[in-house]
Amino acid sequence: MTKICHGTQVKHKGIICGILAAVCYGTNPLGALPLYAEGVNTSSVLFFRFSIATVILGVVLIANRKSFAVTRTELTTMACLGGLMAASSLTYYQSFHYMDAGIASTILFVYPVMVAVIMATFFREKVTATTISSIILALVGIGLLYKGDTGVSLNMMGVFLVMVSSLTYAVYIVIVNQSSIRMSTMKLTFYVLLICMTCLLAYSFTSPDLHLMLPPSPRAWFFACWLGLVPTVLSLVFMTIAVHEVGATPTAIMGALEPLTAVAIGVLVFGELFTLRLAVGIVLILSAVLLIVMGKSFHLRTITHTITALVRKTWRWKS
Repeated sequence: MTKICHGTQVKHKGIICGILAAVCYGTNPLGALPLYAEGVNTSSVLFFRFSIATVILGVVLIANRKSFAVTRTELTTMACLGGLMAASSLTYYQSFHYMDAGIASTILFVYPVMVAVIMATFFREKVTATTISSIILALVGIGLLYKGDTGVSLNMMGVFLVMVSSLTYAVYIVIVNQSSIRMSTMKLTFYVLLICMTCLLAYSFTSPDLHLMLPPSPRAWFFACWLGLVPTVLSLVFMTIAVHEVGATPTAIMGALEPLTAVAIGVLVFGELFTLRLAVGIVLILSAVLLIVMGKSFHLRTITHTITALVRKTWRWKS
């Protein structure tokens, strides 16, 4: 009985952390776009995001008197993770210059599909009906969140950048899940961000347009600190815990809350219109997350019936 209770607590911890990781990561545009508006380039935005995050984690580790020692094998794995994080972040933030941040956040969600495919192809993870149903529900919901103007095609460079970001992030999640590293989440995240920051520093020397610049105002410093804390430190720490507790694929699917967060920010912060299309999309996304969270606790037929009822109520509310 004690083991069962402990297992349930661990699962709940992983689920909560997965949800928090998605919500925190979904606030990226809230910090990046104001910095772009003040003339800060992409490499500088990301460098200060990760440098501030690295300092925060370093202070926490020192305050708790944690060892910084790592083995050569661990350092190799963390170097790989840091490089993937740098590539994913650069391509994602660059895409903001080619399309709306909300659309980029929406397209980014193809990474759970990539995680599921990688795990099934290379690690023979069983793809269950629940997983497939969750992915389908989430993707349909994400599609409904898209609010582009009729007849306007998405910029293909922007789409390409987001797809690369999705792939590198998916590989990052899989490596975290499959690696043999056994160290504290804080320590792992610290080294990943430190290596990521080093990669971004090197990238800034590749072009005069990418030179590092200080945030030009107190407001800009606030958003730089926001990026360092919320979508970086908190998101990565929560994500790492979730991957270890509930697995890579469930954690990725719970990432459906990332674009949902972007929509909520748009409505609550920027006064965007909350439409029926958004309402139905949100219902489907939350249903996908609920389905993967509940797992075998509920029958698929029962959950499907509930989703259908919610959608019908939404349509009746419209009429």
